[in-house]
Order: sequence, then C-alpha cells, then structure tokens
Amino acid sequence: MLAVDPSLQIWATLAFVLGAVAIYAWDKYPIELTAGGIIAALLIYFQFFPVLDASGQNVLSPGVILAGFANPALIAVLALLVVGQGLVRTGALDQTAEWALRLGGGNAFICFLLILIAVMALSAFLNNTPVVVIFIPIMQALAERFGQSASRFMIPLSYAAILGGMTTLIGSSTNLLVSDSLAAMGETPLGFFEFSIPGLMLGGAGLVFLIVIGVRLLPPRASLAGALVGESGKQFIAQITVTAHSDLIGEEAKAGIFPGLKDVTVRMIQRGEHAELPPFDGFRLREGDVIIVAATRKALLDVLSRDVGLLGPDLPEDEEGGLAGSDMILMEGMVTPASRLIGQNLEQSGFRYNYDCIVLGIQRRSRMIRARMTEIRLEAGDVLLILGHRGDIEALRASRDVVPMEWSATEIGAPEMARRASLIFLAVVGVAAAELMPIVVTATAGAVGMIAAGALNVRQAARAIDRKIMMLVASALALGVAMQETGTAAFLANILVAGFGDFGPEVMLSVFFLFVALMTNILSNNACAVLFTPIAISLAAGLDVDPRIFAIAVVLAANCSFATPIGYQTNLLVMGPGHYRFSDYARIGLPMTLLMWLVFTLFAPGYFGL
Repeated sequence: MLAVDPSLQIWATLAFVLGAVAIYAWDKYPIELTAGGIIAALLIYFQFFPVLDASGQNVLSPGVILAGFANPALIAVLALLVVGQGLVRTGALDQTAEWALRLGGGNAFICFLLILIAVMALSAFLNNTPVVVIFIPIMQALAERFGQSASRFMIPLSYAAILGGMTTLIGSSTNLLVSDSLAAMGETPLGFFEFSIPGLMLGGAGLVFLIVIGVRLLPPRASLAGALVGESGKQFIAQITVTAHSDLIGEEAKAGIFPGLKDVTVRMIQRGEHAELPPFDGFRLREGDVIIVAATRKALLDVLSRDVGLLGPDLPEDEEGGLAGSDMILMEGMVTPASRLIGQNLEQSGFRYNYDCIVLGIQRRSRMIRARMTEIRLEAGDVLLILGHRGDIEALRASRDVVPMEWSATEIGAPEMARRASLIFLAVVGVAAAELMPIVVTATAGAVGMIAAGALNVRQAARAIDRKIMMLVASALALGVAMQETGTAAFLANILVAGFGDFGPEVMLSVFFLFVALMTNILSNNACAVLFTPIAISLAAGLDVDPRIFAIAVVLAANCSFATPIGYQTNLLVMGPGHYRFSDYARIGLPMTLLMWLVFTLFAPGYFGL
C-alpha cells in the first residue's frame, strides 16, 4: 500500500464520480455491469492507494466500500418491492384504481392530476417510500385502463412524493437531519411548518411541470414481456358461461354493450337452441347463457379475475371460489401441422383431460368466427390460449400436438389472497408511519408475511427483487463514502464559497441552492443534509445573514433529487415498473431541477427579506 497525497485522492475520486455518471448516461452497458465495475474499481484503487486515519488504518477498506449491500435503506427498498408485488399479483388495489377513475370522470388527465396531488399531500406527513409503494400498482392499473405506457406515470409519481416531502419537517428524513444539525451547532431547530411556504411554491411549480411538460419528455417504454404479450391487440375467440352466481345475470345490453363485458366484443349469445346475434339492444342475460366473445388475453384475464366461474365449469377452484393453487400459468400454444387435434373440436380431442389444462380462447388468422368455442374444429396454425398449473404447462412442452410459445407465459393473479395482502400491507405502512419500528424492519416482516400468507411464492418474491436497484444503491453509497472520506465533497463546497462569496447573499444563496441540488443526485440526500448544513451556517455567518435561511435552502435543495435514479430511493422504486433507463431520469429531472432553482431564486430573496 502506498500513502497518497490527499489532493491526489480528491482528484481520483472526482474522476470516479464523473466517469460513473458518464457511463450511466451513455447507457451502452447494463446498469448492473456499470455499477459492479464502479465498486470493483473503488476496491482496487483504495486497496493500493488507501486513505489513512491518524492510527494508520485504511478508512476506505473493502468492508466500508461494500457496506452499501447491507444498508438498511437498500434492504427496505428491496423488501418493499416484494410487498408491492404481492399487492399487484393479488389485485388488492384494483378498487382504488376504480375509485380514482370514477372521481376523475374517466378522464386520464384528471385522474393523473388527482393521484399526484394525493401523493404530495400524503408525503408531507408520511414516509414517502410507502406512499409510492401504495400508488405504483394504482398507476399501473390506470395506465393499462387508458392504454398508455406505465413509463409515462412512474417518474412523475416518484417526483410528486419528493415534492410533497419538502413541505413539512417530517416529510423527509433529510429535513430532520438538517434540523438536528442546526441544534447540534447551537441553533434553534426548524419548526414543523417553517419552510412550508417556500416548499409549497416549489411543489406547485413542480406539479405543473410534471403534468404539462414532464409526461411529454418521457418515452413510452414497455418491458419485453409487455411488448410481446401484454400490449398486443391480438384477439382470441372465447366462451363465457353465465353461471348461477354470476354478476352478469340480469344485465341488459346498452347500445349493444353489456356493462360487465365492456372490454370484450360479444359476437354471439347461445340460449338453448337459439343463437342471438348483434345488436343485442334490450337483450337480458340469464343463467346458462353461453356468450361467444372476441377479446385480448388481458381482457380475458380481467374477466377471470372478476368472476372465475364465467369461463366455464372446468376451471379448478378452491373453497373460496378462487383459482385452486397459486401457480397458475397462462400461455399461448400453436397447433402443429402434424397435430392430432386438427379436424377435432376441444370436446372431441379431450384436451382438458389429456393435458389437465383449460383452453380459454382460440385465435385464427383474423378470421371472423361465430360459433361456440367448443364446436370450432381446430386447424394447423390456430393459437390456443391455455390456462393450467405450472407443472401441467411444463408437461405440455413435451406434446407434439401443440407448440408452447415460451415468451407468452404469464403468471395470473391470485385475487382470493387480496384481503390478506391488503392487511399485511396496511400493517407495514401503519407501523412505519407511526414510527413504532424502522421502515426496514416493517418492510422485511411484510415481505416474509406476503410469502407466508400465500400471496407470493418464494420464486415470485425473488423475481420482484430488482438487481439493478441493488447494484445502483450499493455503487452510489460506495461513491458517497469515498467523497466524504477523501474530502472531495468539502473541497467542492469550499470552491463554491471562494468563487461566489463576494457577490452578495442573494447570488450566494442561489448558487448554493443549485450546487446542493446537483450534488444530491450524486450523493444521497441525507449525506448532503449532513455535509452542507455546517457549510451553510458558516456561509451565512460570513455574509451576516440569518443562518436559518441557508439551512432551509439545504432542506429544499437536498430534496431536489430528480436527475438520477440513485438520487432518492423512490426513484429506484419506480425504475422497474416504468422500465426506465438511467438517461430517462436526466431527461426530465435536469429541467425540473433547473425549474426548482429558478423558482427558489426568484421567490427566496423577497420571502426571506434579503
């Protein structure tokens, strides 16, 4: 090991930071690879060129650099992802989405605005991480309802939570850290609503930016599975049976559309020996009616989740009326040219009994079919929409009659577990909000509870953990500790003071705000709060200005973590659901950060009497 001049360590750390940001923005390599490369480079460099303390020990040892993997914030984020997946899979928040839809009058813009306002209001008094977890599946449901990409909604959701968190003392841990730092330096701590007015000014400007400009800056991006399966317009012929307990009994068509089947196209209704064709005005459904519909796989899944009995008596059910088991798979399979199924209908082929799977729908090269699905004679090239347990679907792969389309396999939800998942989630949020236990404790317990209650199995929970988030957080924390221990962050702050200290308090306050707002996207917001509060106090003393003004600037600027996914943990939470890249955050976050700086620069001098 070689002792290195502190100034060289500072420049080396700056090179690491700038290189990391550049490679992330370049977006050529996977985020996991880039993050792992950063950690490896830091480990190697500080092993050979250590930062030594007074006792000669390396303060940037491998244990310190790798400590990010065990960081409570990271564990909390990953556990909350599992909890959120349990809510998504069980459909526990579907009713909340319906409420937002009704309140917004079916207008996408109004629904979006109402949810962002609700998120901001809740985040002012609750930890914004569980608030975002609550609304991620709601935003996903609304995006699907309006036929839009989830990427249009997820980053604005995170930013709204951040904006709400900067309005009260308990809105963010950053605010509390600044107040505690003031008290430690002999100043009076910040009041609960002391910075609410400037916080609301910034929050209001940010909200307008998000709904008017921000959503247009985000690309419509979908996951590979969504592009191949979930967002396809391909329709299947399916058969719905109105059973004795169906909600469809007594429904009357209005303008040819049945309210309970508004997302599917009804092609024929079979009642006994009579076949009713469109239009269906005045036709009222009865028990035993067989409805032939054309629908996408998503629409069929929605029907299944609302009433499992609608899709026929052969579906496996448990005692509660839900799907038997928690490992049901929906997959498409194509009838092969040499299949024994050709020329037979589903009943003649005995598909249900030979393969222990149910055919929910048939798709045939865009041809119009008006016949009971069980009477359609199969042809080579027909695509079957097949539902079955995981083991039965895997056994189907050995069949020569049907070729499974592996990319189309989708796990269906478990709506019968929705109540359990909701109770677990409310317990997690309630205990954390009441500060009875740290969020990492409640989130971890909630993740385990989701698995134990059957809302998720272990494999599904493992898939909910995003390795991009894990690597990003660990690498960001490693860079942050390197900047603090080498003196790089303090070095940059001193340059700021030396360069702009003679231009008066208004200019200095503006420049200081911008500098902290940019740094919070590289360091964590909490690190910025701890690091820059003492600098703010010293700077205010040198300018003969009330130190609380600069302390409030630290609170607001440290919360402007919009430009990178590593800026704040809610940004990481929405990265997976929104299918974002690193550069997407800069695309919307940099303009928003500059807007926050401009609003603060124009508002603060008059408000604080500078």
